[in-house]
Amino acid sequence: MLETYLDALKAQAEPGRAEQMAAYHKQARRVLGVPNPATNDLTKSWRQALSVAERVDLARALWNTDIFEARIAAAKLLTQARIKDDLAVWELLQSWVPQFDSWAIADHACSAISKRLLAAPSRLDTVEGWSRSDHMWTRRAALVATLPWAKMNNLKPADQEARERILGWAASYVPDRDWFMQKAVAWWLRDLSKHDADRTRAFLAEHGSAMKAFARKEAAKYLKDA
Repeated sequence: MLETYLDALKAQAEPGRAEQMAAYHKQARRVLGVPNPATNDLTKSWRQALSVAERVDLARALWNTDIFEARIAAAKLLTQARIKDDLAVWELLQSWVPQFDSWAIADHACSAISKRLLAAPSRLDTVEGWSRSDHMWTRRAALVATLPWAKMNNLKPADQEARERILGWAASYVPDRDWFMQKAVAWWLRDLSKHDADRTRAFLAEHGSAMKAFARKEAAKYLKDA
């Protein structure tokens, strides 16, 4: 079964694109050269044709090939808001987090993870453990996967509590000088500023001086008084 889906991916590759993508994404793994819209179209058709169990099996197999587009396709296969009995999906997504080593793959996987967190916010307890990981990409995933809480309006008390909890993780990341970590904090705050400018200003007033200049600027991008 796997070869059929891999062949479908390979058929969408564009000549010369693999080298460009490998250089841009700094990939040592194999890159086919498939444009993202083509991967979107393929995985959409696969999601419609396969059961959840079949999608989990295919996603696992695609991920294990360690091919760049196959890992992205694996994540897209599992990116869906409503999935009945999603435990197998959640467990597979969790198993990928320690393997993150590329922002593009991690971000697509985090998009799938965010859907499962919204479906069961109690899973934030697991994500809090990620925020203390020694693995930078795992720590980063704790913010990228929880971006929906930065974008909410008219929060219910539980969502407000979750937002403050996540901002606490972001604050703990501020001393980390890694570019990707600073960028993740800035990204979360930038999105938050569109929905709660005052809370973003408060975070920056408390922690902004310790952030790298580029991250502070990015976080304040949409604040009128920035």
